[in-house]
Amino acid sequence: MKNFLIKPTVTPPLDKDFRPAVLANHAFLDAVRSSGKPIPLLIGLERSDGSLSVFNSHVFQKGSSLAKENFSYAERLIKFLLWQRGGYKVIIGGPEDIGEYIKGVYSANGERAFDVDLMEQVYERKFTVEVTLPEKVPPPREKGTPLGRHLNGCRIGFDAGASDRKVAAVIDGKDVFSEEVVWDPKNQSDPQYHYSHIQDALRSAARHMPRVDAIGISSAGIYINNRIMVASIFRGVPREVFEKKVKNLFLDIKKEWGNIPLEVINDGEVTALTGSMSLDVNRVLGIALGSSQAGGYVNKDGNITGWLNELAFVPVDFNPDAPVDEWSGDRGCGVQYFSQVAAIRLAVSAGIPLDNSQTPAEKLKSIQTLLANGDKKTREIFETLGCYMGYTVAHYADFYDLQHVLILGRVTSGEGGNIILKKAGEVLEKEFPAISSRIALHLPDESNRRVGQAIAAASLPAVS
Repeated sequence: MKNFLIKPTVTPPLDKDFRPAVLANHAFLDAVRSSGKPIPLLIGLERSDGSLSVFNSHVFQKGSSLAKENFSYAERLIKFLLWQRGGYKVIIGGPEDIGEYIKGVYSANGERAFDVDLMEQVYERKFTVEVTLPEKVPPPREKGTPLGRHLNGCRIGFDAGASDRKVAAVIDGKDVFSEEVVWDPKNQSDPQYHYSHIQDALRSAARHMPRVDAIGISSAGIYINNRIMVASIFRGVPREVFEKKVKNLFLDIKKEWGNIPLEVINDGEVTALTGSMSLDVNRVLGIALGSSQAGGYVNKDGNITGWLNELAFVPVDFNPDAPVDEWSGDRGCGVQYFSQVAAIRLAVSAGIPLDNSQTPAEKLKSIQTLLANGDKKTREIFETLGCYMGYTVAHYADFYDLQHVLILGRVTSGEGGNIILKKAGEVLEKEFPAISSRIALHLPDESNRRVGQAIAAASLPAVS
């Protein structure tokens, strides 16, 4: 969208070329409206449970001097919607040339083959793109499901991060034990590694309670009926081994624990639940800045939606030279802006020396130690992350019904979290005053930033 790449009012100190997706989209749509002849573009996304999301937009009419920008706008929009809401079928109600372009890009041999492949893994259906007239796009069929908030009994909450695993023992809502252990799951090809670590964590928590009534698990990835469809912590496991030994791993663990209630939920959803429970509010978007970026959403009724909310893959920067996500191969996606990957990338840009023999988690800790010791250049890393956050919260507000945004995860530990929150608030006040007045940004206390996920996870299963 080269004609609509807008320089932000608040420039990130370590990324002068950042071009926020929200500013490009707003400029594009303003120009479409100003043309006097906006053409409807409806995007439908159908999921295997029968639910359907529909997003309404507009594009330039064919023949306009800016009509060529329709293609990149539609492609980035669909990329966002696929990873926000999910779907094995994309229905495009709008100009046929846009539909045919998307068919080519989102195909097994197209530029977005990665996205196609993962959607097929998630929904176990062939991915398709259907082109039709706007009026023939079916009406939305959305679902809402209550999530967690069960505090009775003796519970274990487990949070499977990519750099460390956290576990908590919770009795009638009170945390009686918590533990963090460093591990390296995504580089392991044998799923026995994951199984052993998870079981060790569960047993460690169980030793601090008279019994175990339920187990709740928060983990990066996509889970349907406690089955692992796609998960970054199992990236090192070959596909055929994944299908045989990983997909039902948590079902096997449930059997090992006597078939007590066990629930596995995406860590982003648990982040949103953490915020909803601690603040006693709804319309909450949770954003966890950890080894990657996790996202989750609690709607106005306090329910989750069945959407993916895999914000690590969502494009937030339209700079054509934006950093590339090593997994998807796409540019400008959330993982490079809201994770320890982002902090390390910015440290390199700032010329801060890091020990390459260290793990990413250890490098992040080194950066945070420098910040705590008053290093000014390190402070710019977190100010840059805060700028990213402010513009991206405004971007998310175009796609979510929001009143609260909770920011947590290992990157927010220490003073860094306060810097990120303050800078994000400054961006919203200066560039998006209307959004600033209706959306509150929150940062949990230090203990909740570290192990809050595990405690909230413990509330997932219902116990009779």
